[in-house]
Amino acid sequence: MLAAWGRSSGFCVDPIEKKPLHHFLPGTAVLSFGTIGCNLACRYCQNADLSRAHDESVLADSAEPEVIARAALDLGCRSVAFTYNEPVIFLEYVVDVARACRALGIATVAVTAGYVSGAARREMFEHIDAANVDLKSIRDDFYQHLSLGHLAPVLETLEYLAHETRVWLELTTLVIPGLNDSDAEIDELSRWVAGHLGRDVPLHLTAFHPAGSMLDVPRTPHATLTHAREISRRNGLRHVYVGNVPDRDAASTWCAACGERLVTREGYSITGWALGEDGRCARCGAPCPGRFESAPGRWGARQAFVRLGRVEVP
Repeated sequence: MLAAWGRSSGFCVDPIEKKPLHHFLPGTAVLSFGTIGCNLACRYCQNADLSRAHDESVLADSAEPEVIARAALDLGCRSVAFTYNEPVIFLEYVVDVARACRALGIATVAVTAGYVSGAARREMFEHIDAANVDLKSIRDDFYQHLSLGHLAPVLETLEYLAHETRVWLELTTLVIPGLNDSDAEIDELSRWVAGHLGRDVPLHLTAFHPAGSMLDVPRTPHATLTHAREISRRNGLRHVYVGNVPDRDAASTWCAACGERLVTREGYSITGWALGEDGRCARCGAPCPGRFESAPGRWGARQAFVRLGRVEVP
């Protein structure tokens, strides 16, 4: 059996916007957890203590799939997220938890790098309701030198999700100064997303903070993110967000048809809502792509660590 099955590095209740997902049950709480390990080795990993951990004592919490699903329900979470480290690493546990969640009407979310082979890709995403995929760069040399992987499997995963599944898909690109922030690369990346995935797929452009072995690289300037967003929008992407910096306008959701602000965000909190029950603009009636309810959740920016169990490590 998978060594990490039934064991976790910890459980936390987060806002769904933190995954980040802006078009999937906005304002609701998500029960987040992960294990250890990864199939990439990003030099700038902000969860290296988990992704590169070799000591199983890190897996200090324990929970059967049914316990996780019931805890999500009792805590008022609309979904459970597999996050903090790559979900495909604990695939069997993911599938069992997802099945238990569906039995109770709880959605599941994968926060993934998308570096997944065909068979594992099909097995995992058959049970997932939403995914945020980390598209690190549109250049293979970036993957080779900074993540010790390759771009092609990630692009294959993205096209599979967009065209062969019902998984709600959003993308995140961590914009790193001097490495993937050039106009040419942002232009190429956003053109690829618009042409291969569709103009309605949300793209989150997030600020880099020094981490891992790249502590000498500066933080991403806010102006760089704003400029990258402008390029992406010019290339046809309708929903481009800026993250890891305060920016109400670039964090909010806007109607692509009439320009109405549909969801106003202040950090992880929703402070304005102009969507009808069917996810349509309250002003012009145009549909907004995503999974919406008649009103946003009220979880806000809170974060709550919860203990579901304890693993006794000899």
